[in-house]
Amino acid sequence: MPKVTRLGVFAYVLALGVVALDQLSKYWILFVYDLPGKVAVEVSPIFSLSMVWNRGVSFGLFRSPDGQELIRWLLAAFSAAVAVGLIVWARRIGRPLLSVAIGLIIGGAVGNLIDRVRWGAVADFLNFSGLHFPWVFNVADSAITVGVALLLLDSLRTAPKSA
Repeated sequence: MPKVTRLGVFAYVLALGVVALDQLSKYWILFVYDLPGKVAVEVSPIFSLSMVWNRGVSFGLFRSPDGQELIRWLLAAFSAAVAVGLIVWARRIGRPLLSVAIGLIIGGAVGNLIDRVRWGAVADFLNFSGLHFPWVFNVADSAITVGVALLLLDSLRTAPKSA
């Protein structure tokens, strides 16, 4: 088995940090602040805390109807497969930007996987509808989105040059 690169280790540590931040923020929202009991709280004209139980993937895409346990577990299996695939890939990472991208995506996938297994849906609460952004999301969704953007940027930076 190949040795894990230093950047691979960094990706793993970053992923653990994302999972910790995601789960701590959800714990605070659900059990300390009790956002489900408040429905929505305006923090500023552009930002509010709004409790949404997301039964789909990031930003509510591919949402399953209530009570669809098969879809819940298929989405959980997909998240787990993505995380495992990226964990294996991270072992050989040799570029810093790729390391950050993969770490963010792994952490986000695992953070939302924990919710899906634990509660049957993902806890979303960050609402920037004041900026005309229609989705409510969480720390894990943000990490996945930034990670995918960095992954695309890394692929553009390392693409072979045309003659």
